[in-house]
Amino acid sequence: MTSNLHIRVEREKKIPDIKAFMQTSFLDWRSMVSAVVFLGRCNFRCPYCHNKDLVLWPEKLSNISFSEIKTCISSYEDWIDGVVISGGEPCISPRLPNLIREFRHMGLKIKLDTNGSYPDILEQLIKDDLLDYVAMDFKAPLNEFSYRRCSGVWTDIKAIGKSLDLLLEGNVDYEFRVTICPGLLEVEDVKSMGERIQGAKRFVLQSFVPQNTLDPSMTECPTCAKETMEDMKQALSPYVENCSVISAF
Repeated sequence: MTSNLHIRVEREKKIPDIKAFMQTSFLDWRSMVSAVVFLGRCNFRCPYCHNKDLVLWPEKLSNISFSEIKTCISSYEDWIDGVVISGGEPCISPRLPNLIREFRHMGLKIKLDTNGSYPDILEQLIKDDLLDYVAMDFKAPLNEFSYRRCSGVWTDIKAIGKSLDLLLEGNVDYEFRVTICPGLLEVEDVKSMGERIQGAKRFVLQSFVPQNTLDPSMTECPTCAKETMEDMKQALSPYVENCSVISAF
């Protein structure tokens, strides 16, 4: 007879390595109470990223057992609505769909945080009805220079554009978001981004927080002025249905 331990071990082999886990969050999914899992590795090197351990040294972080996570979430099943899968960049892992299905079997809704650089994977997840919400980081105007400056690597702009258009089709609920870091993006840049996604449901402007950044020098940078954030919101308002600001103030 197959032991429960053997079943658990085989299950763990089929899902991505989970490097961090938040039992409950009221902030990561609008109007939802969610658990949050973080997967390691990312193909971007955004200088302002504050998850540098997940990006640069995921192998140094211990894995968290899915069985432990399942037990924890089950103990809150009466009031947890879903799970946010974040990173890092979750779409790097070929085992991501297996993880989502495990949570689906628990009756949970799924939100995916992604940088949009894997549009084919994103498209398949949507087609397979594995996602309820997608939050895509739209980092800069869609040209190679601007994206290189904000993502820290040369980026396939066509892939980013494909992900933008995929979400704009509206087959899954979504939001776009951008981190506003002084010196990297100006009001005109944000306006250009709004023009590219005209008609989008939601765009979230997040103020940069100088803490535990991938580029250590970024910890000396100031947060974006509240007035500038509001100017950017106004610049976006003709192009998106709803624009909100998450400020560091």
